[in-house]
Amino acid sequence: MIGRTLKHYTIEKQLGQGGFGIVYLARDTRLQRPVALKLLKPDLVQDPDRKRRFLMEARAAAALTHPAIAQVYDIDDDDGMTFIAMEYIDGRTVTRLIADGELDLLGAVEIAFQAAEGLAKAHEAGIIHRDIKSDNIMVTHDGHAKLLDFGLAKLFDTGTEAPAGAVGVSRTLTMEQAQTIAGAVVGTIFYMSPEQARGQALGPASDIFSFGVILYEMVTSERPFKGDTPIDTMHAIAYEEPRPVSVVRRNVPPQLHWIITRCLRKRREDRYPNARVLAEDLKNLKRDLETGTGLSRPLGARFWGWAERLKSSIPFGATGWVILAAAIVLLAVFTVTRVQWGNLIPIAFICLLIYRAVRNKKRRMLSAFARKISTVPEVRAVIIREDLVTIVVDHAPAKTYIRISSLIDEINKKLYFGSPVKAEIKDDVSETEFHALLRTPGVAYARDEEKKAS
Repeated sequence: MIGRTLKHYTIEKQLGQGGFGIVYLARDTRLQRPVALKLLKPDLVQDPDRKRRFLMEARAAAALTHPAIAQVYDIDDDDGMTFIAMEYIDGRTVTRLIADGELDLLGAVEIAFQAAEGLAKAHEAGIIHRDIKSDNIMVTHDGHAKLLDFGLAKLFDTGTEAPAGAVGVSRTLTMEQAQTIAGAVVGTIFYMSPEQARGQALGPASDIFSFGVILYEMVTSERPFKGDTPIDTMHAIAYEEPRPVSVVRRNVPPQLHWIITRCLRKRREDRYPNARVLAEDLKNLKRDLETGTGLSRPLGARFWGWAERLKSSIPFGATGWVILAAAIVLLAVFTVTRVQWGNLIPIAFICLLIYRAVRNKKRRMLSAFARKISTVPEVRAVIIREDLVTIVVDHAPAKTYIRISSLIDEINKKLYFGSPVKAEIKDDVSETEFHALLRTPGVAYARDEEKKAS
């Protein structure tokens, strides 16, 4: 492609390659300026309806004007190729800055603050990025952050089930193959939100989670969620908590630890309500780091920040607040009134029965889970050990993994207390290992292999 001209753009050199296509440095011969020219993969826009929706998304992204968002200039076709002309950013990605060890704490917060403002601008315009990652944030040589590829991730979101023969998720799946599963998983695995990993509908909260992953990575030079395989990584995103920032890197300000933790909440309603509030917290943290004091904010702002922190610290959302309020009221009533404690015995007995029912709820739900998942033909066995559920499957399609994750997620949503249930999916078990698993305690289901063979 070097030296070729598409419309009035002359291609000069290749800049990079990604999931959407190849990016070239080109010159706009009409305006005599450099542009980044992204040639899209033909299979991404070959469907007319898909291409139409993409064009609508690209036009919306082109309407965004913000210093922290790379401008989209043009989208067009030439010689059978669809391309996007974008603002050329002369700089390096956050990925490169992390690899080169050139990000100090203040620099990471400054970049995050600028990018969060750009993200807030997009969300307020009704545009979700869907593929926030460190490769999609460029930093110019004079220190300005730019978000790239707004609206392009919509290409991967068909809104339909994965077609027969589509790439499945398995333990042998390579990272290149796992870039996306049409209609099921959208985004880059390490930066996915829990709802992305489960193939659920995405909103601004998903971008905020991915943004938290980048901030964690900038501060610690490590990714918060990682596994030996794509499935392991997605499982960690959906169910496991990352190592605290303060453990990975010492002397991290408590405010930064709290900001990252709030971004990485599993439940989307527990994250920041919007990117504007996130940007405001990063702005306050940046000011505190520059001045060396945590008292730079007005008293009222610090009070509401403390209230927001307390709000996000109570588990179970609104249910948690109701339980806490009820406990406080009961304690107050028993303290200020003369209660005959003997009269409380029937109440205590009823409470004990309720507690017992709630305590055994997890076991009942896990038994129901085993019954439901046993109807899936690809499932060979289900083993339940306390909070860990091991599901042995054949090489199943992506929808099987999504269904298992969805059912486990439903169990965790209904838990009132105790550790969340974790799922372990095994699809590479030998016959010897399989029979060894069947000899362990907790087998809730085992497929009749003779019936399967017949």
